[in-house]
Formats: sequence, C-alpha cells, structure tokens
Amino acid sequence: MDCVSDNVVIEHKAYARVGLLGNPSDVYYGNTISLNIANFYATVKLVPSKDLFIQPHPIHDLVHFESLRQMVGRVNSDGYYGGVRLLMAICKVFHNYCKEKSIALHDRNFTLSYDTNIPRQSGLSGSSGIVCAALNCFLDFYNVRHLIKVEERPNLILAAEGELGIVAGLQDRVVQVYGGLVYMDFSREIMDKKGHGIYIPMDLSLLPPLYLIYAVNPSDSGKVHSKVRQRWLDGDKFIVSSMLEVANIAKEGKTALEEKDYSKFAALMNRNFELRRLMFGDEALGDVNIKMVEVARKVGAASKFTGSGGAVVAFCPEGTSQVKRLEDECHKAGFEMELLEPFPSRLNEFDLKTLRMK
Repeated sequence: MDCVSDNVVIEHKAYARVGLLGNPSDVYYGNTISLNIANFYATVKLVPSKDLFIQPHPIHDLVHFESLRQMVGRVNSDGYYGGVRLLMAICKVFHNYCKEKSIALHDRNFTLSYDTNIPRQSGLSGSSGIVCAALNCFLDFYNVRHLIKVEERPNLILAAEGELGIVAGLQDRVVQVYGGLVYMDFSREIMDKKGHGIYIPMDLSLLPPLYLIYAVNPSDSGKVHSKVRQRWLDGDKFIVSSMLEVANIAKEGKTALEEKDYSKFAALMNRNFELRRLMFGDEALGDVNIKMVEVARKVGAASKFTGSGGAVVAFCPEGTSQVKRLEDECHKAGFEMELLEPFPSRLNEFDLKTLRMK
C-alpha cells in the first residue's frame, strides 16, 4: 500500500475552540455552535524513525527540577500530566480502530513530538487539540484519510481522551476536525442511529467581532460537570428542562446569525451563561470564572464561557467605545483580552468533496 517516504516530515496544527452557543448540551444530546480560532493552537510533528518514540515536551512534560519545592509548585499549578499521555492514547485508539475496521497499516515507525500555546485549563480545548493534530498526522502517514470518515474522527479523539479519564463531549473535537464555524446536532435519535451527530459548517462572515477574556491562573474546569451529570441521568426535571433550553439556544442562535440579528445573538449568549450558572451553581463555576463574565456584563457586553471555565467569549454590540471600556475593565481585573481570529475550515479537498456528496 502507498505510504510516505522515509524522509517525509508530517506536521499538523489543531486550533483552539470557542463554544459559542449551546454548551454544555453536547454531553446531553443537545445542540451547539462552536468555532476554531487562530489565536492559539497545538502542533504535532511526525518524523519517520527506526523505533517508535513519543518525545516529551521540554516544558509541558518536565521531569527534571531544581528542588522538591519547585516540583511541588509545578504540580500545584500545572498538574501531573503533559501531552505524552495524550499522544500514547491516540496511538492506541487509532491502532485499535483500524484493526476493528480491517484497515491495513504499514509497519514503519515514527517519532512524535508536540508543542502548544493554548493556555492550560482555559476552556479552549488544549488537550483535544494535541490529539486532533496527532490524528491528522496518522491519517497522512498511513495514507488512510480516505478510509476514515470525517464525521467519525471526532469520536476517535474523544475516545483517546476517554482512555485517560477526561470527561468531555464531542463538540470540541468536531470543530477542531472540521474547522471554521460549525452547528452541531447531537440529538439522541441521531447519535443512536449514526454513532455521531449531524455537523453543519456555517459561513464565518456571519459572525460579529468577538473577544476572548481569559485568566492567567484559571481554575480546573474538570469539576464542573460532576453533580449535574448525575442529576441529569437521574431525570432531575430542572436539569433536563434547562439542558433542553440550552440546546434550543444553539438552534435559535443559528437563525440569529444567519439573519445577522446580533441583538438576539447577544441575548442568547447571556441566557446560555445564566442557565449554566443556575444548573451548576457558583461554587462549581468558581469565583474567577464568574468574575470574567461579570467584568464583561459591567460594560454591557454579552458574555459566556467558551467551555467549562477558564475563558469567556464576549460580544460588544455597541462597538468601539464599548470594546475600549471592556479592555479597561479587564486590565483592572487582571484578565487578558484579545480579539478572536476565526480560523476557516481545515478540511482538505477530499474531505470537502465527501461531505458535499452526503
């Protein structure tokens, strides 16, 4: 079978994700709208080699320290894990998937390395970015891109993270595979029938200017889903009805964007956050995360979490003067703020042709 030559270096980037509307309903058979942003990204490089080697990152996989105090400080701020475990997990998931589907793989080895500038614990999908970039390297290295459907690739990324106990939904992985702005339908009937959702790319020109607000030292977003998930599984009426409303916000948001009804879009952003707050509670969301939203609200900007916490997406419907006031308030509060740079679809021509035929 065809494969890359021994001296070809393969490199792919996967860009940070902003959950625009509907999150976290993707975990609850809902609907979401998300977009890729060029502000931050993860890069994975694959180099053919004699043995298979996963190269630790000199910063994110640090195992050499000057002292015990430095090591403990590092663990307290950044946790125990870097990206090596993510690369190992996608190696396993990819191999097992191809074996299950009878997709033959050549036996050449490679060295994997990665880098990322996606802020840690920022709710911008840093982990899945690394996994997505690695998966794209495998698709090219083994020349199997045409054998693994576009809509199935997010499932592989999610499965790799699941190997590590990372609790998440499909929306992050979908938009990192597809790129651009994507509306997603994860309704139970569709998921049960297809094993994945329905993913509809949208025109990036529909978006108004959006801004990212994030904390330098964000809280851990992994705690946010715990109690709500169990309450939803138990059939809690408030949680079930609220998740349905969150999902409907994405549906309404799709129409609002297509009609460029930005006042409606702003109201939906705000309502999305209010529902999340009601369901999860302030203690779970965290003081810093709530403060980022409140800083935006203080100047009249619409705002909501980009993911489960650590960063906020804001929209200033009043324009330049409001943006300046928001910048000032973010500076006072010690938050970073920057204009979002939407990143267009990253699907290649083969993938796009396949999608057009559906």
